[in-house]
Amino acid sequence: MRKTLISVFVLSLSVTTPQFALAEEDTLNEKDHEHAAARDDHQEDAGQEDKQEDGHANDRDHEGEDGHGREEESNRGHEETTAASINVKQKKVAGIEVDSLESRRIDYEVYAPGELLTNGYTSYHVSPRVASVVLRRHVELGEHVTKGQSLVTLFSETVAQAQADYRKAYPEWERISELGRSVVGDQRFNTAKANIEAARATLLAYGLNAADIAALKARGMGSLGEYTLRARVDGAVLTDDFEQGQRVEAGQPLVTLADENELWVEAHLPANSDIVLEQGSEAEIRAAGRVATATVSQEAHTIDPVTRTRIVRLELDNPEDRFHPGMFADVYFRFQTTESVLAVPESALMRGADGDWTVFVEESEGEYEPVEVELGRSIGGLREVSGLTPGKRIVFQGAFFVASEIAKGGFDPHNH
Repeated sequence: MRKTLISVFVLSLSVTTPQFALAEEDTLNEKDHEHAAARDDHQEDAGQEDKQEDGHANDRDHEGEDGHGREEESNRGHEETTAASINVKQKKVAGIEVDSLESRRIDYEVYAPGELLTNGYTSYHVSPRVASVVLRRHVELGEHVTKGQSLVTLFSETVAQAQADYRKAYPEWERISELGRSVVGDQRFNTAKANIEAARATLLAYGLNAADIAALKARGMGSLGEYTLRARVDGAVLTDDFEQGQRVEAGQPLVTLADENELWVEAHLPANSDIVLEQGSEAEIRAAGRVATATVSQEAHTIDPVTRTRIVRLELDNPEDRFHPGMFADVYFRFQTTESVLAVPESALMRGADGDWTVFVEESEGEYEPVEVELGRSIGGLREVSGLTPGKRIVFQGAFFVASEIAKGGFDPHNH
């Protein structure tokens, strides 16, 4: 019985062993396939990572190339924005004017506002020397009078007393002078002489002339106190600010006479003006649509406290009476540089991006390049410049438009 069981076990073992081996072999084969697949997946992943790294490297290379290209393109764009290209139509519309810059001696003008005045050395204010009352006027405003002509008759009690004193002193002096010093004695002679001289001097001081004083000697003379003021110079009546019957005080101007053949022009220059005006130098005067030439006669050494300007006085010949006191005038002083200079109009100068002064040079037709310059002195409407060579064609008018075109060329809407 035991043998039989063993035989059955062995038989079973012999039968099942091949199947078990086959199953085990299948299991091993499956594991091998899984390992192989895993290795393949790993290798594939590694390959993909390598490809990705290669791709990143290529991207970096391309990125570097693109960045470098963009930088070069940006630099090229920046270089292009430092100049402006303007066509003929734009140039005409913008009023661009180009001219050659030449070294030369420059004639220029300096402007100053001015006013025509009476010549203070030849004009005359007629006024009473004592308080008086106006009796009669003898002239009208604007009338031309001659020296010695009657202007106004007045009355004054002070003058009446002076006239009475003269009329008393004159007969006494006339009698003593006929008797002589040896008869009347030195003291009486000298007293009579002093009295008549003092009375005469008082009347002259009050405005009477020699003819008026001579009339006092006549016994049939009318009422005392009347006297007449007469013209001391030839001229025109510029003012007659009085009325008949008016009481006027001593020194109050009644009539202003002026010889309009020669007038003054007072020009007002800025207080910081450094121009040198020699006596006799000429200036052009423009007033009321008329033009004339005046000469410098004087210059004040102080600044006018009201206008804060430097006053220059000129003399203007006016024989035809074309100009009149009170007119406003434009005064143009003429100068010339002592040496040749390079100068451009103020309109040609523009501030660059860095704040320096620039002008625009025409490199070729319609092509303009900014060039920095150093500024020198102001010469009328021109400005002396350095940093340029003679012969360059410069934008004299329309520089603002050229600068605007350059600014538009440098604008980046993407802010790159």
